[in-house]
Amino acid sequence: MTFYVENESGTSFSFSVEEIVEKVARTVLDREDCPYEVTVNVLVTDDKGIREFNREYRGIDSATDVLSFPNIDYGQAGKFEQVEEAEADCFDPDSGELILGDIIVSADKVKQQADAYGHSQQREFAFLVAHSMLHLCGYDHMDEAEAAKMEEKQERVLEELGITRD
Repeated sequence: MTFYVENESGTSFSFSVEEIVEKVARTVLDREDCPYEVTVNVLVTDDKGIREFNREYRGIDSATDVLSFPNIDYGQAGKFEQVEEAEADCFDPDSGELILGDIIVSADKVKQQADAYGHSQQREFAFLVAHSMLHLCGYDHMDEAEAAKMEEKQERVLEELGITRD
């Protein structure tokens, strides 16, 4: 598996961003029974940077905590069977890895939300990566049932890794 992580925000955290991305992403993929080696790109930026991406790609002119850009159109969330039909669009021809998608995280929001929720920045960052990885696996939270399913999956991943709100 390949995780490309770039921190353009200049923010230093008390944890390894790369390590948390890899641990959380692998756990999500294992729990979703992803049968492929994958590539995921992660950019850590600031509120200004994520606002620009949000405006350009979603037409929303405000900062957000995390953006997810899945490379796969899923028929059903967490079902990877259809990717072989779109092999040319989904797999890196050099590595053979499934190109799952891109994640953009606001370092500013990680700090703000950790303070607001009373937990560590590591926990907040891990939560946002888990949330985004589930989006890359086809999950969404457009209605209450979908939101509840995503929340349950996110919490299970963080519990499994021992990344709690304490």
